[in-house]
Parts: sequence; structure tokens; C-alpha cells
Amino acid sequence: MDDLVLRDAEVVDGSGDPSYRADVVVADGRITSIVKEAAAAGCQRPRARREIDAEGLVLAPGFIDMHAHSDLALLRDPEHTAKAAQGVTLEVIGQDGLSYAPVDDRTLEEVRRAITGWNGYGEDVDFTWRSVGEYLDRLDHGFDGEGIAVNAAYLVPQGTVRMLVVGWEDREATPGELDRMREQVAAGLGEGAVGMSSGLTYTPGMYAKDAELTELCRVVASYDGYYCPHHRSYGAGALQAYEEMVTLTREAGCALHLAHATMNFGVNEGRAPELLTLLDDALAAGADISLDTYPYTPGCTTLVAVLPSWAGEGGPEAVLARLRDDDTAERVRHHLEVVGADGCHGVPVEWDTIEISGVTDPALSSYVGRTIARSAKAHGEEPWVTARRLLVEDRLGSTILQHVGHEENVRTIMRHRVHTGGSDGILRGDKPHPRAYGTFPHYLGRYVRELGVLSLEECVAHLTSRPAARLRLADRGLVREGYRADLVLFDPATVAAGSTYEAPRTLPTGIPHVLVDGRFVIEDGRRTDVLAGRTIRRGA
Repeated sequence: MDDLVLRDAEVVDGSGDPSYRADVVVADGRITSIVKEAAAAGCQRPRARREIDAEGLVLAPGFIDMHAHSDLALLRDPEHTAKAAQGVTLEVIGQDGLSYAPVDDRTLEEVRRAITGWNGYGEDVDFTWRSVGEYLDRLDHGFDGEGIAVNAAYLVPQGTVRMLVVGWEDREATPGELDRMREQVAAGLGEGAVGMSSGLTYTPGMYAKDAELTELCRVVASYDGYYCPHHRSYGAGALQAYEEMVTLTREAGCALHLAHATMNFGVNEGRAPELLTLLDDALAAGADISLDTYPYTPGCTTLVAVLPSWAGEGGPEAVLARLRDDDTAERVRHHLEVVGADGCHGVPVEWDTIEISGVTDPALSSYVGRTIARSAKAHGEEPWVTARRLLVEDRLGSTILQHVGHEENVRTIMRHRVHTGGSDGILRGDKPHPRAYGTFPHYLGRYVRELGVLSLEECVAHLTSRPAARLRLADRGLVREGYRADLVLFDPATVAAGSTYEAPRTLPTGIPHVLVDGRFVIEDGRRTDVLAGRTIRRGA
């Protein structure tokens, strides 16, 4: 007998085709049989050691989070319910050009400091790796050798590579340094990374010119990977920044996946159709492009990220030194409030849109849940005085919600045929963005059932087969015989995100069962102790 039969499920198979009713049989981690309309046909029903009555439930491929920040969470939290409970069975990490491999001892310390706001400093993580391959091996080992909660794919982080080879200087790489960066990217791809990411509003990756990025993308293309940039602006100059990435990857012959592809700030309200026209023209000319978004209007990053790039040169300690110096801090303020810093996407900062979502120092917790403007008013001071003090006292570790998005743009972009879902979820902080715990059920509950922006079949395709195609996965992303049994069962009438801005760690409703590699990681709405996740490596 087989391991499991999911009986009388409404199968939404990820292709975008109409749903159908079927019994789906799972054995040895794969879908072994799909018997359509089994009950009505009166045929011999498949049998298995275990049976789940899926009457009234949709069976879909497991969701693929194309933009995740679980780089350390996968190693420190075996339950990882933030993602498993949403039906996520695969996360793509190594995002925004900053992660923990490849590194040496110096770079590891620097990157831990630089992205404390995303992942914490990692005091509870044993950093035994230095190369991409060693990091992926560490994920495979997971907890006591059993694995991790969900599967993970990795992008070589271009900012970390530049940090390793060039350092934190704002200058062009020498020919020798460019060769070393090519070697590092090639090594990471050869060890299993699926592509390369950039954070082009984050130091030091933002110091790379287009010619440098093009050369690295040529390496990515030679391994049939893809380039995933957080490009140079989502505000003033956003369309030019998108066009820059399209042109760059076309010259390199490299596939392009646009990270959290939004159009934010007042200058871009209602301008999503212009972005889609740009992409449609490139697609018609033969470009290989996809994108991901989260179904919310606020963004989320670190407070230090909004500073001008020149303030970040030299690394975290140099930033703190500049902030402590009154004259230099005044230059920073002027760039932020008057000029429009490149870290703030070329738009003069509006302190009433920047809400503190988390701090590293518990003594600063009173700032959490308040905008910089509100905290400044409470202290009877100018907003920059408040922001500067928080940056210094929290040693650049504060995270923020940035309320600069537009609902019309969000809905327009998610309808596009190359769209996929990505949470961009930062899991740490006292009040994280609700997208970390709610992105995928929010798509299904809010944008499918309540608003009808997408049909159920369309939405599932956006969250499953499309990202699987971008990742070149031959046996995931569809409910098909022979495919890996990464599956989710949800109730289309009740599925919804539980997370809110007030209670961001509330788990979703209406997702009773989630399987990774044919094993239940969520069963009857509860996290099991199963650790079936492994790394998904390029070419494997």
C-alpha cells in the first residue's frame, strides 16, 4: 500500500487550468497517482496506509517564497511556523545582496553587523561555514542532522562578494578585483546557488557600476542562473532604475528577476502601468524576466538603509563615527531631508512615514510602533535628532516599516503574467511587518476571495509553477504524477492571514495541512516535529 491518499480534494494544480476533483496518492516523497473524479466514476478507489478526507479543501503545490530573509531563522528555529503555516514549502534566501556566504572571518563579522536588523546578530548560531557550499551543507544538516523546516534555495549576494574582495570603499573595482569577484560568484553557483542578488540601495553593493554588474551577470548566465536585483530606486527615478536592470541583463544575456517590484512614494502613485509597459516591451523583444511582490503597501528595511551612500563607506563602525560627529551628521540630515538620499530612493525623507518595527537594545523598545515624527514630538525635538539618537544607541540595528506604497500599484503589478509571490519577510523585531507571517494566505483570502483581483487558479500559478520555472525546478510547482509531494491543503472559504500590523505574529487560518517531501510539517493546523526541508541546488 502507498503512504498517503488525499481523498476528494479540489485540485488546483498550479498550471492556471481549471480545478478538478481527485484522489491524490503520495509515496516516498512523490505524487504517485492522481485519480480524477474517483467517487463519481465508481472506480476502485486508491488505498494507502493513511487517508486524509480533503472534502471542501483545495489541494495545491506548496507555495514558493521568492524573496525571503530566513538565512539564520532556518538554523535557529526548527519550527519556523512563520512560513510553514502559510503553506510555504520553499524559500529563496541570500537576498538583496547581503548574506552570510561567501565570507572570510573579517567579512563574516562585518555582514553580521550590517544586517543585524534583518536577522539579528546571530549569537545563537554556530557560524562554521565560509563558502556557499558549506553554508548549504549546514542547512542540509539543520537540526541534529534531520534538516530544516522547509526547503531553501540560495542566491550569491553581490554586496557580500564586493565586501569580501573590495571592502567598503566607494570606488570601481580593479581588473584583478573584478576577476576575484567573478571567481567568487562562479564558485557559489558551482556549489549550488541558483543565481545572484544585489542590494543597490545598500552599501557596499550599491557602489558597483553597471559595467561591474554586467560582468558578474555574464558569469551567472554561464551557469543558467538568474540575477535578482533590489535595484537603485523604488522612488524618484524608479522607472529608470528598472530600465537599467533590463538593459544590463540583456547585454549580459542573463535572466532577470526583479525583487519586490513596487512603485513607491508619492512620485509614483498610479504609475505601475508604465513599469508593466517597459517589461512587456522587453519580453516581446525576447528578454527573460520575472518579478515578485508582496500584497501590502508598506515596505520594510533597516533605519540605517535610508542614509546616503557616502555615509556608509567604510562599514558599520564608520557610519557610527559619522553620526557621532555633529558636522557630518548635519550633512547626513541635509541629504535626507532636503536633497533626497539615494538610500531613501532619491526622495526627501518624510519622518511620519517611517515607523520603528524593531530594536536590538530592549531599552529602546518605547520607540517600537511609533513613527520617527511621533517619537520626536513626544521628546519635544526635531525628527532627525530622534533618528540620529536611535541609530547610534541601537548601533544601526533598528528596523522600520516605511509607509510609502500605493494599493492601486500593488494590484496592477500582481496581475502581470510574469508575477510571482515573495514575502520579503523580516522575522525579527518586536513588531515585524505582517507580510512575514501572512503574505500567501493574504493573497488567497484578500486578493482572490474578497477582491477578485486574481482567480484562484491564476493566483496559485503565481505562487507555485511560475517561481518553480524561474528556479528551473523540473519536479516542483505542479500537482503532477512523479512530482515532489510539496503540497498544501487549504479551505478557499476561510483561508486568510491572521497577521496584522497590531498583531504581526498571528498565524493564518484555513490552512490545515502542509507537506514537504510527502511529510506533514503542518497537520490539522499545528506544526509537527518533522524537518523535511533541504537545500534546492542549481542543476540538482
